Amino acid sequence: MSAMSSNWDRRSVLRAAAGLAALGPLAACGSNNGRSGGGSGSGKNLVQYFHAYGEAGTEQAIKRYAKAYSKADVTTQWITSNTFETKLFAALLTAQAPDVFEFHPQIQMIKSGQVADLTDIIDPVKDDFNPADIKSHTVDGKIYGVRMIDDPQFFYYRKSMLEKANVSVPTTLDELIEAGAKLTTSKVKGLFLGNDLTAIQNNLIFSAGAETLDAKNQIAYHTDGVIEGLTKLHTLFNSGHLLLDSPTDFWDPSAINQGLCAIQFGGMWSMPAIQQALGDDFGIFPFPKVGSSGRLSVYNGGWSMFVNAKGNNVDAAKEYVKWLWIDQKKDQEDWATSYGFHIPPRASIAAQATKLKSGQAAEAVKLFNTYGHFDNIGFTQAMITAFNDVMANAVRKNMDPKKALDQCDTKVNRELKKLFG
Repeated sequence: MSAMSSNWDRRSVLRAAAGLAALGPLAACGSNNGRSGGGSGSGKNLVQYFHAYGEAGTEQAIKRYAKAYSKADVTTQWITSNTFETKLFAALLTAQAPDVFEFHPQIQMIKSGQVADLTDIIDPVKDDFNPADIKSHTVDGKIYGVRMIDDPQFFYYRKSMLEKANVSVPTTLDELIEAGAKLTTSKVKGLFLGNDLTAIQNNLIFSAGAETLDAKNQIAYHTDGVIEGLTKLHTLFNSGHLLLDSPTDFWDPSAINQGLCAIQFGGMWSMPAIQQALGDDFGIFPFPKVGSSGRLSVYNGGWSMFVNAKGNNVDAAKEYVKWLWIDQKKDQEDWATSYGFHIPPRASIAAQATKLKSGQAAEAVKLFNTYGHFDNIGFTQAMITAFNDVMANAVRKNMDPKKALDQCDTKVNRELKKLFG
């Protein structure tokens, strides 16, 4: 789901570095501190943190689910600023720490003891979850976090604009760049890849046939294919065919809906808004192949629920998470399909999600199942930030991609040594 703020990309893997840096020395702090509850339960008071989703009805839905819980009073902190991560991790250092919070799988949270092991509540339904979602939340055989939604990301395009320009759907990066040139007019840019292009950095790696890290937690992104992709993106950046000053970033469909571009990178969550604005005049396609070893790719984002292992209500928080995100299938389907489109991470729920069974929504599910790539829990915020610098220096500036990747390697290897020795 998209963000309320127009200057922060909640759907990319960009995390607040300051907040994550605080994870190492987090002190144990209680979350049972007399706060009044917002639900209809009795006994324990629980607090959950959510970032402000952009789709109408999301806040009301989360609070409605919580109110129905009878075993505790659950209060929702709906954080509307563009600093959700910073505020979350600052709060985790205080007596006001949430008992439950949404975030993304990050190995620092596990190694610091910040998040609780949820294996016991997930194991009975483990086989119903997408195996990749389980893998991305697992460390040393234990599962941390319950996936709520899967958010595949791909390209949207205006069918009428491609037909008018006699442009076929691109399958390679070269074809995408060529399409951008043919589709650019005095009023419309051919492509929108996000305002700083960091939104596509995972796809660049995956579509070049590479990975962030290999099975031994060693660098796997520094390949000839990635270098080739960076070089071509630099040429594209300077071509005049990219939309670089959109009022909102890639997570919002305004650019394509308002005719500012012919092709926009975005998330599945935007599809209902695009359908409303464009009717049948749009299609989708995966990130194209990069280089001779390339492959089509669809990056999967998403959000998960975690339990604060340093709170005073760990067992009660786990029981609530189990009730809502494992037992309440109707609410899980509602959350995934009623406020933007998302793929339920559980097969049994996805199988009955009728809104995803036809049209472009069904095509998105197909792309996700065929070309999907998930986060590597060991590729941390510091490593993500290091590759952000590659995109800035090698694509938006004029640094030799090999040099930019060498600098990135130094930072990433330093972090890998801290984590894995």
